[in-house]
Amino acid sequence: MSSGDLRTDRPHSARIYDFLLGGKDNFEADRAAATQMLQHTPGLPISMRANRRFMAKAARYLTGAGIRQFLDVGTGLPTRPNLHEVVQTEAPDAAVMYVDNDPLVLTHARALLTQVGTGAVSYLDADLRKPEAILDAAGSFDLSRPVALTLIAVLQHVVDDDEARDIIGRLMAPLATGSALALSAVTVENDPDGGPGTVKTYNQNGVPVVARTRTGVEGLFAGFDLVSPGVVPVHHWRPTDEDKGVDDAAVYMYGGVAFKR
Repeated sequence: MSSGDLRTDRPHSARIYDFLLGGKDNFEADRAAATQMLQHTPGLPISMRANRRFMAKAARYLTGAGIRQFLDVGTGLPTRPNLHEVVQTEAPDAAVMYVDNDPLVLTHARALLTQVGTGAVSYLDADLRKPEAILDAAGSFDLSRPVALTLIAVLQHVVDDDEARDIIGRLMAPLATGSALALSAVTVENDPDGGPGTVKTYNQNGVPVVARTRTGVEGLFAGFDLVSPGVVPVHHWRPTDEDKGVDDAAVYMYGGVAFKR
């Protein structure tokens, strides 16, 4: 979550995610931590793929609602489909800004920005915990028009609920009425036996993670208008045919989408 030189000797959440999805942008420390996690939650890759589908579903929904500006904070490593690919397939003129501050993510983002379509795609090297700096740098956005803020699988690294709500509030405050918040967050309510072991493994390896209850995730949307079906396991949010075949016990993420009044 903090800026700095690339550390290959310590696990990183984005690279663990990459490894579990079959990617190649990871190191031995990431693979070792991921292997530990799989001993507790062997279905973790299923959950991560379901979370990726949630991102795509939410993006399509918000594009369909007329939003043409997307601010994706805590981007992580590119995993197709990427947000701009989903959004610009639906609305080629839409603008997407990715925000992260991991050096490896930055390297990939620079390559990604050479493959821009008709809409604008940009990348900002910034910290989730500094919302004003993010918004100040989002100069290409027209904040008088709605913006979709996406926080996909990132707020579990902000372990204090009050801090997480404060970050959301500060990011959303200057955005126009009709702007949207889409987020997903870790839970272990579906697997009280194995899930806590994976959360503990993250923390023991220097990656702060907290698992939240459904009520806790609903609390992150306080003050916003949740759209149906509310906060649900990500594969139950407007499910695709692929989602319908997923075992509930293998999905460790709640997700939801809401609008600013």
